[in-house]
Amino acid sequence: MTDSGEQDWVAWHAAYDNPASALSQRLAIVERHIRAAFDACPPGPIRLVSLCAGQGHDVIGALADHPRARDVQARLVELDRENVARARAQAPAGVEVECADASDTSAYAGAVPADVVLANGVFGNISPTDIEHTINRLPSLCAPNATVVWTRHRREPDATPAIRAWFAAAGFGEIAFEAPDGFIFGVGVHRLARDPDPFLPGVKLFDFVGSDQTWP
Repeated sequence: MTDSGEQDWVAWHAAYDNPASALSQRLAIVERHIRAAFDACPPGPIRLVSLCAGQGHDVIGALADHPRARDVQARLVELDRENVARARAQAPAGVEVECADASDTSAYAGAVPADVVLANGVFGNISPTDIEHTINRLPSLCAPNATVVWTRHRREPDATPAIRAWFAAAGFGEIAFEAPDGFIFGVGVHRLARDPDPFLPGVKLFDFVGSDQTWP
């Protein structure tokens, strides 16, 4: 997570310790789709980047015992120093944890184009305008046929239909969208269905302003 100055993003991760929590349920779905994205990649190195990676539970969990774990070269971008330290303590070989601003494309230089791009926990903390702008910029982080996994809550007004439409307009095909009964989260998976855009460093993707449930 990038630092909003209000939310304790280290304490936020404590919900992962409860296997019945919404975060744990969401994590299991995200990990499954990351593993499926690894399975779909052609032989050879697999590049992954994660925006606002937190403590990296999704990537680290997805890599555990995966037969292609040695192929994965991942960069997790996170601004909170304590979360960075915890992610680095658990990260396996091939996973780099960068203490940097995930909203600046310069943080991904040298790690893109990526075959797997993660935007988990991002879209509920930025404005709708910035969500659309970020989606439009994601092809510049992608390799051909790259998979993007993202999450967003479905509280009213539910933004997930608009997000799915923005992905389609940006040239992505939808692979999956899961919204389990009894939970408010949604998990989306899209694959780039057109040529990637050139990577440009120094592009601002979004302003991380914290949970939209705290906005006026």
